[in-house]
Amino acid sequence: MGSMQGKTGAGADVVAKVEALLNPRNVVIIGATDKPGNWAQRVWRNLKRYNYPGKIYPFNPTRDTVWDERCYRSFDELPEPPDHLIVLAPAKHVPDMLREAAAKGARSATVMSSGFEESPDAEGKVLGAKLRAAIEETGLAVSGPNCLGNFNAAATFFSMTDDRPHRFTVGPVAVFGQSGGIVMAIKRTLEERGIDTAALVTTGNETGLTTADYITYFAQVDHVKVIACYVESVHDSEAFLNALRTARAAGKPVVIMKLGASDKGREAAAAHTGALAGSMEAFDAIAGEAGALRVRNLDDMVEAVEFLTHSPLPSGSRLGSITFSGGMRGLLLDGAAMNGLDYRSLSDATFKRLSEFLGVGTIIGNPLDTGFTGLTNPAAYVKSVEALLVDPEIDILLLQEELPRGPGSERKEANLRAVNDIVPKYGKPVAFVTMISHGVNDYSRALRADLPNLAFLQEVEKSLRCVASVIAYAERINTKTPALPAPSSKGVALLDSYMKLAGPATLDEVRSKELLRAYGVPAPREELATTEDEAVAAATRIGFPVVAKLVSAAVPHKSDVGGVIVGVKNADDLRAAFRRISAAVAGLPGKPHLDGVLIAEMVSGGLELVLGASHDPEMGPTILFGAGGVDLELVRDVALAAPPLDEARANALIDHTRVSKIIAGYRGRPALDRAALVQALIGLSHLVCDAGDRIDSIDINPFLLRQSGGVMLDALVVRKKDA
Repeated sequence: MGSMQGKTGAGADVVAKVEALLNPRNVVIIGATDKPGNWAQRVWRNLKRYNYPGKIYPFNPTRDTVWDERCYRSFDELPEPPDHLIVLAPAKHVPDMLREAAAKGARSATVMSSGFEESPDAEGKVLGAKLRAAIEETGLAVSGPNCLGNFNAAATFFSMTDDRPHRFTVGPVAVFGQSGGIVMAIKRTLEERGIDTAALVTTGNETGLTTADYITYFAQVDHVKVIACYVESVHDSEAFLNALRTARAAGKPVVIMKLGASDKGREAAAAHTGALAGSMEAFDAIAGEAGALRVRNLDDMVEAVEFLTHSPLPSGSRLGSITFSGGMRGLLLDGAAMNGLDYRSLSDATFKRLSEFLGVGTIIGNPLDTGFTGLTNPAAYVKSVEALLVDPEIDILLLQEELPRGPGSERKEANLRAVNDIVPKYGKPVAFVTMISHGVNDYSRALRADLPNLAFLQEVEKSLRCVASVIAYAERINTKTPALPAPSSKGVALLDSYMKLAGPATLDEVRSKELLRAYGVPAPREELATTEDEAVAAATRIGFPVVAKLVSAAVPHKSDVGGVIVGVKNADDLRAAFRRISAAVAGLPGKPHLDGVLIAEMVSGGLELVLGASHDPEMGPTILFGAGGVDLELVRDVALAAPPLDEARANALIDHTRVSKIIAGYRGRPALDRAALVQALIGLSHLVCDAGDRIDSIDINPFLLRQSGGVMLDALVVRKKDA
């Protein structure tokens, strides 16, 4: 594959396995047949076509010859031990075939056969389990099943079924994913843009090697600068996140196109790979922090790879631009606004510097429109570029131009070459942006190869979406993850006792709040009453008016059944409220047990927020914050983060919501106690860390934030059913 950075420990085994997969000593094609158009023959032809240097052995227990070549019936007949298998045998034969080959010395296999866990029938699940057992027993490095083969330019290895021509130049990008058709499309498009692919893996069901393994491997390959992958589902969140962190530490951006932004997309992912896909918000929050740069679609992936392959990461988010057109200037301003970016005013020093060679009348602002001057005066244009690169208020410079597709644009080409030469001096990313997407040709690609320090992005809004994603990525990877907090002895003791409770997975409100209070999340004054007299006594101690609330683990949504009565002003009204709640519970199906009525202090005058936590099926524990109340799902102003939180991370989580502006004092309103909110979020995250996989979800809604302090008015903790 090429030189790799040193690797020891558990990751060394992963690196060795993927290395064996992509650098085979020989190839045994299992399932060789003369049937017209079969995949085995196409793999054979491609290995021959691209001059794979190792031996290629057709294999079929029922054949002596195939493709005018000898066909081997057993591994014992081979003139050397098998190394890499291309498996196209029926699914039921694959596990035993792998065991037999491994016993004879095989190191890796690509299982193209289908009919395993991606199948909807029970037999597929059984065969998938058998295949997984065979892989674990043998230790073989296996890609697939249900995949289309692999490509490694450095090894002149192409085991794919694709008949289209492929380049074998060792490029700066590794591409892989669970859809063979999609990753091949990514490779073709990158090559169209002048970016060669070092290696490509179609990962299929990932019963053997996984996305995490490939990320870990390519993070060690020196000539790979960017890792691009298409992901349908994550099988092992811990391994996946650790792989992303490995790539982040190695300075290798991982650009991910993730299926599952919609409910239907998540269903498609599950149907295709036999795995459950989680929410995109959780993926962005947790995988993003670990080092993933998720893009919205495949076009965005190409732009991100283009930028990251040729430009350093920005140190900030401040944009500068030079255009030749007032229309382009407007497009850039609109595109920046749509993607949460902005242009700063030019500094006085930059304005003065520009006026010396452009003339004050030609300077419009930032974006800087040099108009006709920039087109006809190359020296002035290059000086303008340098002036903006020197400006400390500019982190990224975007320039208007597209790659010429033929000779005759000498002035444009001279500008491009001049800018390419000066960019390294300033260490800032510079990208040329086109008004519209367009094609390139051999002339364009040849010129592009001479401009390694520049990114060439296509179409304004898409380009600025790319820039915004790169800025966010650069900010995230520079954020330090806090250490896990020391366990709370009181909290852990409560967790231990609550996990032993019989009955529903939900904890009632009293126990839920007791657990959260152990982690510093405040609650109003409240007492549980089991009789009317106890309720009146509790209300007398707390002080009227009070709130009366149904308490039953079997009825988690109290308001839906009339189980919350607010503004109870006196003892008579409270007795009536107690009876109403008791009657409401008695009338429910199944007659759930009423644990009592919670008498709570009447708290008002604040902002309703939601604090929560859940266990995402792909990403694991997540912390949620946002605008709360009964309209939570309708408004959906929420943000997510990975636990644990410290003050900086809790504040960043708050800042990712619109409600943060109200907390700060929107339009003359008084500012609310943000510090109290931060401490509640930190406490919640510590509970999540102590709970591990024993809690499925936590819901604090509403959390009432006031000018001084904040309290949880309601809370629900749901235990993991199988914990």
